Amino acid sequence: MQQSLITDLLKIRYPIIGGAMYPCSNPELVAAVSAAGGIGVVQPISLTYVNKYDFRKGLQYIRTLTPNPIGLNLLIEKSSQKYLEKNKEWLEIALEEGVRFFITALGNPDWVVKRVEKEGGIVFHDVTTKEWAKKAIGGGVNGLICVNSRAGGHAGDEKPQDLFRDLKDFNVPLVCAGGIGDRKAYESALTLGYSGVQIGTRFIASKECTAHEDYKAAILKAEEDDIVLTKKITGVPVAVINTGYMKVRGSETGVVSKFFLEHPKTKHYARMFFSLRSVWQLKQSWGKGGDYKEFYQAGKSVSGIKSIQPVGEIISSWVK
Repeated sequence: MQQSLITDLLKIRYPIIGGAMYPCSNPELVAAVSAAGGIGVVQPISLTYVNKYDFRKGLQYIRTLTPNPIGLNLLIEKSSQKYLEKNKEWLEIALEEGVRFFITALGNPDWVVKRVEKEGGIVFHDVTTKEWAKKAIGGGVNGLICVNSRAGGHAGDEKPQDLFRDLKDFNVPLVCAGGIGDRKAYESALTLGYSGVQIGTRFIASKECTAHEDYKAAILKAEEDDIVLTKKITGVPVAVINTGYMKVRGSETGVVSKFFLEHPKTKHYARMFFSLRSVWQLKQSWGKGGDYKEFYQAGKSVSGIKSIQPVGEIISSWVK
C-alpha cells in the first residue's frame, strides 16, 4: 500500500482515482480501477445513456465486479434545473447503494457535502484556480481535484506545479488531474506534494475500456503537441486530439456562437446547448470507429502512453 491522505480517507490501496469520463467510463472500466487498488468513479450519463443501464442496476452491476469502493461524479451547475434535480436523484440512489465518495464539478458543492457527511461520506471538488478552490473549501469539501493544463476534456490553464503551489495552503488533500500517463509522471506528481492522482486518458487506452479501437489507436499515435483545445463540444475549452477530422473542421467556434458563449446573459444557456448537442452526437456515433465523426478527448499524457494494457497491469507497473 502507498499510504497517503487519499488512501486513508477513501480506504483504498493506492492514491489513484479513475476519472469520470463521458462517454468512456463504462462499468467494467470503473470496476477495474477499484479492483486494482485505486478507486473508479462513475459518470452517470455514461452509465445510463451510453451504456444503457438503469442507474441503480448499473451500480449494482459494478458491485458484482468488485467489492472495493467506487465513487460518483456529479455536475451540479444550476443552469439546468432539470439536470440538477437528476443529480440529486443519482446522489440519493448512490448513497443507498453504499457509495461514499463523490466528486463534484461546477456550482457550489455545499448541498452535496451536507447530505453526504450525514452518511460518513467524502466529497472532493474539481477546481482549476485558487478562486474556485476557495469557493469549494467554503462549501465544506474534503479535498480538491486539481485540474491542470495537461488534462484531457475540460482542462485548466495552470501547470501542475503552479496549481499545487497556489492550493497547498488550503490544507486538504490535493489530487493532480492531468498529464499522468506513465510511472514517471505518477511519481513526479507525488513528489511535488500531491496526495494522489486522477487518471483519464491512460485508462481509455486500456483493455477494459469499451472505446473503439480507433480512439485507442489515436491515443497511442498522438504526441503532446497533437493536443488542442476546442469550444465546439461544450462551449468551454476541451482538450482533444488534433486528428485529420479536427484539422478540417477547426477548433474555433463561429462569430455568432462566440458571441452567445461570451455574453453574460446567454453564456450559460449557450453552453448547455453545446453540451446537450454533443451528448447526442457522441451517443449516435459511439463505437463506430472509422466512421466516428466527432472528437477524441485526451490530455497531454498521450506522450507517455505506448500500449493498450489491462488496468491492473497499468497500476501495478506504477506502484511496484
